[in-house]
Amino acid sequence: MANKPFEFKIGVIGLGYVGTPLACLFSKKYDTWGYDINAAKVEKLTNGKMNDNKMLSKALAQGLKLTCDIQNLKGCNVYIIAVPTPVNKSNKPDISCVRSATRSVGGILKEGDIVVYESTVYPGLTEEVCAPLLEATSGLKLNQNFYVGFSPERINPGDTVHTIENIVKVTSGSTPEAAEIIDSLYASVLTHGTFKAKSIKVAEACKLMENCQRDVQIAFFNEMEKIYDKMGISIEDVTEAASTKWNFVPATPGLVGGHCIAVDPYYLINKAQEVDVVPSLLSTAREVNEQMAVWMAGKIKSASESRNFVAPETNVLILGFSFKPNSDDIRNTKVADLYINLVGAGYKTTLYDPLVDGEEVKEEYDIKVTADEAVLNKKYQIVVIGTNHKIFNNIDMNKILTDKGFVCDIYGIHKVKA
Repeated sequence: MANKPFEFKIGVIGLGYVGTPLACLFSKKYDTWGYDINAAKVEKLTNGKMNDNKMLSKALAQGLKLTCDIQNLKGCNVYIIAVPTPVNKSNKPDISCVRSATRSVGGILKEGDIVVYESTVYPGLTEEVCAPLLEATSGLKLNQNFYVGFSPERINPGDTVHTIENIVKVTSGSTPEAAEIIDSLYASVLTHGTFKAKSIKVAEACKLMENCQRDVQIAFFNEMEKIYDKMGISIEDVTEAASTKWNFVPATPGLVGGHCIAVDPYYLINKAQEVDVVPSLLSTAREVNEQMAVWMAGKIKSASESRNFVAPETNVLILGFSFKPNSDDIRNTKVADLYINLVGAGYKTTLYDPLVDGEEVKEEYDIKVTADEAVLNKKYQIVVIGTNHKIFNNIDMNKILTDKGFVCDIYGIHKVKA
């Protein structure tokens, strides 16, 4: 393998928030196909009907090809699998999409091909589950006829600074030669370079460590928010003071949803339990963060009652629905939980988010979200910052609040009206 020149022909499996920008990036330099099992999605992406994606439009114009027929990827020699790895209702890893994508690639795998996984998984899955499935489907032998690798995705939806080409990418391969080829592939399209991990398991584990650390950090600040709120102390003021110490790491409280931070810890929690380790800290952090929407609803109810607001006569405006700021990504958003709790308590609640797809929200959550700015011309007793989009920073809260109205904002962007 080392003596054979490798002319990259890329096939990206899964055209979601990770796969689509990845396919666009590789298509700048290599012959690239993007594949998704969802024909309707492929049609929308191909015809520019799925959001205003200038990067995708440019890539398509320059030769990127999209398809829902895996056979169109038979000419590729590097397959990059970027499909969802959610958890089930019991918070156990659901790797069904990875298995399905692996079987699809196995059906067209050839001598000398490389399969790289970007989907977040627990340590060992690539070599212990995916590679044997590729062998069984293709009839080929790992590290003799084909090779695998792992490069954890670090896509940050809504982040215009840490874009896919402007981050350091961790890479790995099933042999030193494969690792070198995979690393050179990614390095050829990135501006900030790569980091070649010691093994595939190390690469798999590092992604979980990154997101578990973030989950624990947010849980810490969420717990501080609860404690200091009871004591009548502003967590923003405390954080500002604490930040004067050289080794203090500041953060903000918040609702933790989405496809990574609210999901990935469960992959490590379950794997830890398999090897007889009790991951107490990780489990507690998940519990703390999962409870924040309920806590916020309770905080709103208490503040409402202290002002003698009667729930059925109280108008509430929630600003933002996506799981993270400046993004249209609604996967596992905890704003849905907050909305459900407020509606369940009897409040007349309006959701405003011009960034998300209202039809998608209705289909996924059976919740109505409006993008109509007319809602900002009305008066509300309560305004809740559900997602701290930058576009909300210029809203004059005094203009949309009633005399005794207030803002509930755990992000610290808008102060409660005095």
